Amino acid sequence: MSTEPEVLVGVHGRVGRLTLNRPRAINALDHPMVQCLDETLAAWEKDDRVDAVVIDGAGDRGLCAGGDVRAMRDSALGDGSGASAFWRDEYLLNARIARFAKPYVALMDGVVMGGGVGVSAHGSVRVVTERSKVGMPETTIGFTPDVGGTFLLSRAPGELGTHLALTAGSAGAGDAIRLGLADHYVPSERLPGLTEALLSVSSADGITAVVERFAEPAPEAPLWAERGWIDACYSADTAEEIVARLRGHGAPEAEKAAETVLSKSPTSVKVTLEALRRARDLPDLPAVLEQEYRVSCAFLTGSDLAEGIRAQVVDKDRDPHWDPPTLAGVTDVERFFAPAPTGPLGLTG
Repeated sequence: MSTEPEVLVGVHGRVGRLTLNRPRAINALDHPMVQCLDETLAAWEKDDRVDAVVIDGAGDRGLCAGGDVRAMRDSALGDGSGASAFWRDEYLLNARIARFAKPYVALMDGVVMGGGVGVSAHGSVRVVTERSKVGMPETTIGFTPDVGGTFLLSRAPGELGTHLALTAGSAGAGDAIRLGLADHYVPSERLPGLTEALLSVSSADGITAVVERFAEPAPEAPLWAERGWIDACYSADTAEEIVARLRGHGAPEAEKAAETVLSKSPTSVKVTLEALRRARDLPDLPAVLEQEYRVSCAFLTGSDLAEGIRAQVVDKDRDPHWDPPTLAGVTDVERFFAPAPTGPLGLTG
């Protein structure tokens, strides 16, 4: 067993560096990691000796694959208190990153899913590579996009965010930039040089110049090229109508998307669609995080979250038994938006 910390924390000259250090788990976040990140950023924000922050992930598989879903399942099978406490601290961390007053550079190489999006895509300087896969895969495990994911996806052009959310899809570098999930493209072979240069800057003013020196034009955006059928189909008001439009459109990719949506938790699909629509009308990230916390806690009262994680991560049979099993069977979405039993996050007045 490794004795290294799960988050490597260091200051190099004027730059603080955070390295998520669970490479065997693609740096999935557990509660102590979230607490470490939050406490460190809180200290650095007030430290005049730290002008900027860089966050990356150990290993070569990705920045972060999300939260520790096994622990989430264990909590869901119990009283849910562990999961709700984790989400509270995680969402407060996401809000801190978004309002961080100094340059916050996220190196989004490889897998960047779920909680990985939360610790990167709210930053002020977001770098992707040709290996980047950025997405919110929650409907696959009977959950819903969180960590501000519904804020980001609801504000993506057209209905691209809705497509990604309902299908649990991911965006490569070009699409991530087009969707507003990232800012700069740097080939992975140039990341070591970029990292070294970032850790050598003498002030916050040098961050942008360094990134631009290593950046290249973004690659093709295949998802963006499919906007015609995506916007036409996902603009429907209900999940059932979205599936019907996808099936009736005629584009092969639309038919595939319909089957993908139907394979996800019906409850997750319907709740996620409603969460995205509501997020569009909310004023800012804090308000959306408050909504996400209510929705996340409500998922602890059903069976799909534990069942989805069982099927994908524990038993890996990829054969979840959703309850209810169809979109038509999901009739009470409103309950997911009721106040959380543990109270609000306190991010809004």
